[in-house]
Amino acid sequence: MASVTAPKGTKDVLPEESYKWQYLEGVLRRTAAEFGFREIRFPTFEHTELFLRGVGDTTDVVQKEMYTFNDKGGRSISLRPEGTASTVRSLIENSVFAAGLPVKCFYIAPNFRYEKPQAGRLREHHQFGVEMFGSPSPSADAEIISLADTFLRRLGLNEIELHINSIGCPNCRPKYYDALREYLKPHAAELCETCQGRLEKNPMRVLDCKSPICKEIAAGAPKAIEHLCDDCREHFDSLRRQLDDWGIKYSIDTSIVRGLDYYTNTVFEFISNGIGAQGTVCGGGRYNGLVGSLGGPEMPALGFGSGLERLLLAMEGAGVEIPKPHTTKLFIAAADAEASEKIGKIVLDLRRAGISAERDTLGRSLKAQMKYADRIGAEYSVVLGGNELAAGVAKVKNMSDGESFECEISAEALAAVVSK
Repeated sequence: MASVTAPKGTKDVLPEESYKWQYLEGVLRRTAAEFGFREIRFPTFEHTELFLRGVGDTTDVVQKEMYTFNDKGGRSISLRPEGTASTVRSLIENSVFAAGLPVKCFYIAPNFRYEKPQAGRLREHHQFGVEMFGSPSPSADAEIISLADTFLRRLGLNEIELHINSIGCPNCRPKYYDALREYLKPHAAELCETCQGRLEKNPMRVLDCKSPICKEIAAGAPKAIEHLCDDCREHFDSLRRQLDDWGIKYSIDTSIVRGLDYYTNTVFEFISNGIGAQGTVCGGGRYNGLVGSLGGPEMPALGFGSGLERLLLAMEGAGVEIPKPHTTKLFIAAADAEASEKIGKIVLDLRRAGISAERDTLGRSLKAQMKYADRIGAEYSVVLGGNELAAGVAKVKNMSDGESFECEISAEALAAVVSK
């Protein structure tokens, strides 16, 4: 019988690699907490309607990439393709906004999209997301961007570039859409089939299409930033002044529109040149209309998402060395069968005292046990046999420099030696 393999577009994180994820997640959690954001957790699947209304039925995500099925009750269910809509749904359903504003939360969660697997983007990928609700001020935009800038620098990604743009609001966007349609209609027959369907309902999605032909046509299209109303212009100018004042470098990139329908005003991306063609490691912006569209109060909101797989690729490309943790503090080897029976209780007491301790459970020779201790990176080792047990004393060896310490055979004494 053939062995079972992981589904295409998914990837195992093996014990030898998981420390990198733990390090990355630790930096993300610590940075978010220092900026006043608290963790939210939500279901892996939602009612499909949430994403139709929240993400937008003209997006590639909804049209092509969602994992959607009917459950046993006949309800249409989708695996979560992104975290913002789930966050908003949860906060509305649990009346969190009524407790006071702003609401600031973050999540680290898997998302699911049926697309061609590529470097840093799998069908199951993991995202760090940050969401902030209640503030219409450009200061909130600057805070969100500065959070992303901070964690990227802490990860050693100092060469990543920040690109910003403004795509306007419901007041100025209709005029921009008119200008965009006027430009695109002569090229309608050349557009891909998907973009032909978008032309009337949401022409800005054409600018985000991955088709080479659509990209070439979009290159000469009118820019959203050229059609901003006075309020949107002042909002964007104020954001730029704050970024300048805070020493956060950026460039204006009029090609950024983001791939989801709920974005308004500020949009931004942090881009790396070290992970191939798909170089965005963090992207986000404002979505002031989303909360109201999902049944909540009309409320300004903004946030970003950053893929963990992409961050790890960028760190690797930048030559960032993630420190390997010492997973085993003390390895206790058994020189004979009598000692083997005694060691189990000592190891248990050490673990209960907060010391990571290991022993042999395969009946290996002493030589093989010591090779195993070296392979698992034990900081210290001690060999116990009949002689040591009779004397009540053993020698604890530092595995890195060979220095030995005589020690009473008890969990308390061993813990004291290896904790120095």
